[in-house]
Amino acid sequence: MNLTKDIVLLTENIHWLTKDQAWYYRVLPENKTKDEFFLYCEDGADQFALAAELEMLLGSTVKLNPVPAIQIARLLSKYYIKDNAAPGSVQLQINHHEDDFLMNLIGEAKNLKSSDIHIESYENKCRVRIRIDGMMVERYLLKRDEYPALINKVKILSNLDIAEKRLPQDGRINFKYQDQQFDIRVSVLPTLHGEKVVLRLLNNDATEIDLNTLGFSPFDLDNYLQGAKRPNGILLISGPTGSGKTTTLYATLKLLNKETRNILTIEDPVEYTLEGINQVQLKESIGLTFAAALRTFLRQDPDVIMVGEIRDTETANMAIRAALTGHLVLSTIHTNSAWGTVSRLIDMGIPPFLVASTLNTTAAQRLVRLLCPHCKEERPFDNNLYPKQFKPYAQVHQHYLAKGCEQCYYTGYKGRKAVYEVIPIDQDLAFEIKNGNMYIQEFLKNRGIHTLAENAFNLFCDGKTTIEEIYPLLFNY
Repeated sequence: MNLTKDIVLLTENIHWLTKDQAWYYRVLPENKTKDEFFLYCEDGADQFALAAELEMLLGSTVKLNPVPAIQIARLLSKYYIKDNAAPGSVQLQINHHEDDFLMNLIGEAKNLKSSDIHIESYENKCRVRIRIDGMMVERYLLKRDEYPALINKVKILSNLDIAEKRLPQDGRINFKYQDQQFDIRVSVLPTLHGEKVVLRLLNNDATEIDLNTLGFSPFDLDNYLQGAKRPNGILLISGPTGSGKTTTLYATLKLLNKETRNILTIEDPVEYTLEGINQVQLKESIGLTFAAALRTFLRQDPDVIMVGEIRDTETANMAIRAALTGHLVLSTIHTNSAWGTVSRLIDMGIPPFLVASTLNTTAAQRLVRLLCPHCKEERPFDNNLYPKQFKPYAQVHQHYLAKGCEQCYYTGYKGRKAVYEVIPIDQDLAFEIKNGNMYIQEFLKNRGIHTLAENAFNLFCDGKTTIEEIYPLLFNY
């Protein structure tokens, strides 16, 4: 009996059993020859009866290798992920030999709340990975002769040129399959061994987004709302790709969405749809850029303008102009901290006095994975786990480890929460910006402004996440 050996299933073997078969019989594929299936099963199972039933089902001789039941449960949750779909919703099964493999793959990823699907080609294999809670998980391996047909199907659905294999292409799919409907952003990139495709699954439903549930502390939420409720100025959210900036902006728009306001957005892509808001899709190929859209927006009698991203000087200048003429402008920008947006705008060529007179709130955010409440384990804490030279904000004696269970697919984490740093720009800070003073840490500390590191540390102290998750943020103290 296999009691201690760590079992790793080969991805190319997973498709030998369907998800329903693996879970129903509590078995996993080990190996296969021309005439025999070798499967792992739970110790204590009636091997004779189980093998007989599986032989009828699979049409081959079955040899069983018993392993501990906890190991079977862990591996089933890892390799045959169950859909966390609501009762009554569509349950999709995957078999990559089926003609509708792509449709089933997208449906499975959506049910698992995945944000992206990666279809990749290498010298000796092709694989499919999906991103769940910010982490990549390998799901399927494909034969090389199956790969071109799959890529062409993606291109056809997204209206791309199937003959063009040398240049990158971008497209969009309006996904309608069974009871599901949502949009997908498609990116095709030529690589050394074939084309790599990334499918970004966009959530069209903004009804569940609420600023109160995103992760703001009461103090930061109050400061943020003060900026969002101002009649003019610029509210900027910074952070890396995939940190939840767009979700925060949509939650803000949902709050501001009233019959008495004219709200316009220019986005790339339009990730959510909100009734009552005029949303424009960026199309740089025909000249519809952020800056060009902003010029037109100013002739559309707007009250609130949302720009997907300030990525160049021209867009920054137009956003400043819109704010100066009495509009509230919401946007995102790529910097490492909330205060870093000020120096970033100045680096783009915006005069400090214009930044000081238009920027009303700047925020930074990151996403942190939360511990699974069903399996987290408490342990004594060792201060050596902190980054060197980091000074903790409070003494920590106990902390939690990510163990893993069936509820969290044995990752130890379940869901994510945003961590924020919010700086309201008042008259005193505006004065510092005009004078070019970028070193205002003590000033912010005296105002009670909490940094990303502090808010992440508080999440750790509350036992909601691990030191490994917040470790990168502790360098921003």
